[in-house]
Amino acid sequence: MLSMAKNLASQEFSPSTAGVGYGSLFDEQRWLHRVQNNFNKDTVDDLRFVAKVFDVPKILRALKPEAYVPQLFAFGPYHQHRPEFRDMERYKLSAARRAEKLFRDGAKFGHLVKEIVQHEDHIRAHYHRTIDLNEDTLAWMMAIDACFLLEFLRNYHHVEEEGKALVNTAVNWVNTIVRDIMMLENQIPLILLTKTLELIKCSSDDASNELSPVFDRFIKEVSPFKITGNIVVDTAKHGHLLELLYYTLVPTSEASLDQIEMDVSNGLYENLAEEFEDTEKVKKAFEEVANLNIGPIRFLKENLVKKPMNFLASVPGMLMRKIPLLSALAPLVEKIISQTNVESKLADGTLVSNIIRSPLVDEIMIPSVSELVSAGVKFVPAQENGMNGINFDAITGVFTLPVVTLDANSEVILRNLVAYEASAVLKGPLFLARYTELMNGIIDTTEDVQILRQSEIIRNHLKSDKQVADLWNGMSRSIRLTSVPQLDHVIKEVNMHHSRKMKVKVDKFLKKYVFESWKILTLLAAIILLGMTALQAFCSVYTCNRWFKAIEPPPSGQQ
Repeated sequence: MLSMAKNLASQEFSPSTAGVGYGSLFDEQRWLHRVQNNFNKDTVDDLRFVAKVFDVPKILRALKPEAYVPQLFAFGPYHQHRPEFRDMERYKLSAARRAEKLFRDGAKFGHLVKEIVQHEDHIRAHYHRTIDLNEDTLAWMMAIDACFLLEFLRNYHHVEEEGKALVNTAVNWVNTIVRDIMMLENQIPLILLTKTLELIKCSSDDASNELSPVFDRFIKEVSPFKITGNIVVDTAKHGHLLELLYYTLVPTSEASLDQIEMDVSNGLYENLAEEFEDTEKVKKAFEEVANLNIGPIRFLKENLVKKPMNFLASVPGMLMRKIPLLSALAPLVEKIISQTNVESKLADGTLVSNIIRSPLVDEIMIPSVSELVSAGVKFVPAQENGMNGINFDAITGVFTLPVVTLDANSEVILRNLVAYEASAVLKGPLFLARYTELMNGIIDTTEDVQILRQSEIIRNHLKSDKQVADLWNGMSRSIRLTSVPQLDHVIKEVNMHHSRKMKVKVDKFLKKYVFESWKILTLLAAIILLGMTALQAFCSVYTCNRWFKAIEPPPSGQQ
């Protein structure tokens, strides 16, 4: 493993984020041959197997493409055709030759290929995309990838133990391989590793017994969340490594379709949908009112909006021309006044569109960590595995969150877990996506990260707290509306607890009716300018020095 890492470190490589389509040409003869063979086979329908590997949804890929496209090694059929991975094939071939030397009873590599051919239907069904490869090509590809992956997993812990002896570049290459292994589109069936190890060991039981601790160690080391206890690996249930990690972290959902329908009846989904419906209604109402031009509406718009706004807009210019000392304030005042051109913004939809596009519409509505701390909330690390420990005690104000370790691999792993959940979980709640939305909502600045780090909820192995804040703020939202009763209840309790605090009520009042009110700001600016104008006019008639004599500084040299 160390020699491979050093060899990789010496290679020049330019990662690419090109498209992932498996060829653009359609081979009619190959397609027809494959379909005819499928009908000639005496097998059960391939749909008896559930797809495990999916294309990353486009809405997620668009935010950060490099988090979903392998950088060094392609595993499985989705990215094998890309030319930048051809130079890396020699490392996989070397691993395959080393594995062949360990096969019992003098078995050759072809024996493994034949074994995989017998499971061709299962392997093809493992992928959501149609695999346009003949059985021999697919079998050889999977056999080579399985040997390389098995060797890497079995030796990965040695890299961790001897990491200090490695140069930094070699460690970075190993981390790049880890990220490639944990990408959704780069997964291969775990059953291939079992079949490979069976040729080395005497029986399938021996192979399973050896693989379980290998998977357990690797998953615990790459998981962003703390995992205690042994990980139960069932290759019939868990198709690949990413899926194994997902179901280790996310609470097992035993809710059936009836339970989901009951949640809908309780209004969990309706409340989410109503937020978007209300937004559209407000937008339409603004547009309809702005477009009305009859009777009382025209009178109100003309006399209560247009004329006052035009007058206020002309005040700064007149005053600034008469009061040269105030010329420095002109840009600021004009900017404030320009914000009040409500009529034109309502008419062309600018104001409404700005509101609709605001990040706050997408971001989960919950105060930040610093705001919660100022309201008396205390953050405590959870003792349970994965997402199970998320809780809020409204009586004591204790917010419990799972411990998350963030390093060079964490963002890629988290993003691909969310992508897998979005593709594979069709009926249940998107638990992990909701968790990332929660963290996105409570983390806004480096101060929020610092508080969570000091509370031992975040273990930061990145360069700075800013990188952690950018990581969570850049995480994708859910690709569809979802409701997670456990997390939604926590969010609701946190918001209620925060709103009950008197300090919070005062802050909300000031923010709503003072700081965010363009009317009051405009009025205050006009009053100040008018007052200073009156003062200057008064001082031009009367001597004002005597009024300010008490505050004049004494002549130099006098005490």
